[in-house]
Amino acid sequence: VQLQASGGGWVQAGGSLRLSCAASGRTSGPSTMAWFRQAPGKEREFVTATRRSGSTTLYSDSVRGRFTISRDNTKNTIFLQMNRLKPEDTAVYYCSATDSGLILSSMSSSSRYPYWGQGTQVTVSS
Repeated sequence: VQLQASGGGWVQAGGSLRLSCAASGRTSGPSTMAWFRQAPGKEREFVTATRRSGSTTLYSDSVRGRFTISRDNTKNTIFLQMNRLKPEDTAVYYCSATDSGLILSSMSSSSRYPYWGQGTQVTVSS
């Protein structure tokens, strides 16, 4: 499975950006897809994840209520709508995927995802 992320950029605090991540390489899309991010000098952290059906979705506390993950299964693509962005959201955002239907307690663990995209930079200025 190959993951291609896009949509990053620069925005002022309070603004919005929308990221996309397309999965390719197989007819059937990954079961669980997620977004992680890594700020300079910090470890990679979980942002959000969703299963194929969309019935199970998890957000980190830092983005809940501001970010929304969605999925277009016909295109094996996930989206991350980021609203009310803050300078602390500045990071490289990575999409990831697994063929496993992860339960909530496993969704935030990066080790559960064998497939990773190349990352897209999001910069939020104050």
